[in-house]
Amino acid sequence: MLEERTQAPERSRRKIRVLIVDDSASVRQTLSEIIDSDPELEVMSTAADPFSAAERIRREIPDVLLLDIEMPRMDGLTFLRRIMAQKPIPVVICSSLTEQGSGTFIEALEAGAVDVVNKPRIGTAQFLQESRERICDAVKAAAQAKLRRPRPAAKPVAVEKKLTADVIIPSLPLSRTAARRLAGADPIIFIGASTGGTEALRVVLEALPPDTPGTVVVQHMPEKFTAAFARRLNGICAMEVKEAEEGDRVTAGRVLIAPGNHHVVLQRSGAHCTVTLNDGPPVSRHRPSVDVLFRSAAQSMGAHAIGVILTGMGDDGARGLLEMKTAGAMTIAQDEESCVVFGMPKEAIQRGAASLVLPLEKIAGEIGKWHQKVA
Repeated sequence: MLEERTQAPERSRRKIRVLIVDDSASVRQTLSEIIDSDPELEVMSTAADPFSAAERIRREIPDVLLLDIEMPRMDGLTFLRRIMAQKPIPVVICSSLTEQGSGTFIEALEAGAVDVVNKPRIGTAQFLQESRERICDAVKAAAQAKLRRPRPAAKPVAVEKKLTADVIIPSLPLSRTAARRLAGADPIIFIGASTGGTEALRVVLEALPPDTPGTVVVQHMPEKFTAAFARRLNGICAMEVKEAEEGDRVTAGRVLIAPGNHHVVLQRSGAHCTVTLNDGPPVSRHRPSVDVLFRSAAQSMGAHAIGVILTGMGDDGARGLLEMKTAGAMTIAQDEESCVVFGMPKEAIQRGAASLVLPLEKIAGEIGKWHQKVA
């Protein structure tokens, strides 16, 4: 379909140009309004199906493709694979997620989509605002993502004022002395990721042995999608992987994935820990938030924890990782070369929050070395 398309002429780009592909006229209109409401984005064009989209791409290549899955004439997943096999374009899947269909979106990420977001739907003003922010942030992240061909670097993205983890967990003074009083506590691994994180998490978790300490993960994902993601990882990892539920115990050999639309907070009782779910406001524009998880880790576990921040746009997790380091925890940030988007790790490194900066393929090994020391 795209064999004859030509590259758009070089230009001084002021905005990220988006092609919206969805068979619903009302959805195209709503998404257009959302994209055009952000001063850094603009709608290049819209298309009702992949064939119409291909014609538009032949004339001019967008910076980001916002793509539905279920469409007539050709489904979005087939179109995505054709695009990525020829001249890749950053693609964000935007569709109505259901528990039954979420496996399709795992396939979309594996086929090369940068991110997956829920379609906006009628709801409260707060929900609509959160939906707008999520979609716009996903598009901006996609514009910066590393694909299989070089792309011009996107200009720095202005970040609106965001809530911090204070709205979920009050900050407390931290010290290594306090951390040492946790003698006998089971060590725990805490990992945060966003754009590009589904593949990065697979690489890390698949390399960990079955006796690895309990692990808690925040991956920025839509609600209901995290359960399918956990099931996929459970089928390929030596550790048990599941979507976290209220009261789940953090134990060796188990990975808990924060459910979409819920913060995860660690609760410690003696040497044992469980997780609680919190539906408070988004922190650093996300729910679940890495900052919330890392702060609860710093306050509950101190030096008996390791924090890892992987690829992703923005700064969620940078403050929390610094709090973990201050409490005596080992901390790791993924390096720029192996990141899809070097945003969250970069912020953590600049704040001095990372004890080590490592390529993705070496992180699991470093976690293993840490486990041997604390065992």
